[in-house]
Amino acid sequence: MISRTSRFAALFAGLFLAFSMVAIDHAEARRGGSFGSRGMRTFQSAPPTRTAPAPIAPVERSMTPNTGVNSAARQPQAGLQRPGFMSGFGGTMMRGLLIGGLIGLLLGQGFGGLAGMFGFLLQALLIGGVIMLAIRFFRSQSAGGSAPALAGAGNAQASRFENRTTAQQQAARSFTIPGFGGGSGGGSPAAGSEEITLAQSDLDAFQQLLSDVQEAFGREDHAALRRVTTPEMVSYLSEELADNAQKGLRNEVSDITLLQADIAESWREDDRDYATAALRYESRDVTRERASGKVVEGDDDHPTETTELWTFMRENGSNWKLSAIQQA
Repeated sequence: MISRTSRFAALFAGLFLAFSMVAIDHAEARRGGSFGSRGMRTFQSAPPTRTAPAPIAPVERSMTPNTGVNSAARQPQAGLQRPGFMSGFGGTMMRGLLIGGLIGLLLGQGFGGLAGMFGFLLQALLIGGVIMLAIRFFRSQSAGGSAPALAGAGNAQASRFENRTTAQQQAARSFTIPGFGGGSGGGSPAAGSEEITLAQSDLDAFQQLLSDVQEAFGREDHAALRRVTTPEMVSYLSEELADNAQKGLRNEVSDITLLQADIAESWREDDRDYATAALRYESRDVTRERASGKVVEGDDDHPTETTELWTFMRENGSNWKLSAIQQA
């Protein structure tokens, strides 16, 4: 005879396991990383450049509504992620059987009729296997007819990417170090936007904003941040400053030196111009305790290198402002 204590222990362990499975299915991405707005291209990946050749994930935190423009592009990637047995119908069935069996154990009726439970499970697996075989058969038939079209689309896409990469490499040769130097990259035109060409004065403004934003953040100068960033970026940066203050910390950024830069894409949306630049820069970035000044993160004696994508925006021909940061 199983004791009452053992029943409660088994029930608690089983419920913990079951709800842990549910939590894994609905895990959320942690805060931080990329934030801001890139207009209609907020949820698109910027083209690779010499400075940031690896693919960069789209912006994670933004006040720009996701209209689902890229949902079709994300579907093939989502299809490659094969769900595990403990997710979907299989996970629901197993969790239901587990909880039901534990409740039966608690009430002193054994594990809910162990033989009956496994008999039902065997029948469900057999039916599920037949359904899966049928689905795979029909999918293989459909895939056979569409393979040539997909191959042609893939070749055309590869050709466009090769041409765009060659153009970027030619533009990159005119860049000087440190700083920009001229040229602009070509992105993928979105509906309602058109590509634009940047002047040397625009590139100089981007280089100056790199220092202005970092120094204003290090001084915790909210007024200066409002002059050089969009209201959305001010809200994110102020949130981070408030979080540091609550923890008794202060982030100091100084001696910013631009080492290499490329324009990934530049475009216009109605009365707004956007430009995304890949920046590799050097700086002294440390976090100190407010009370003692002790360094708790970073090295005050040695600068570190950082590579990021910064998107700048101007409205009606006004001054450029920082509108998004993406981690490379």
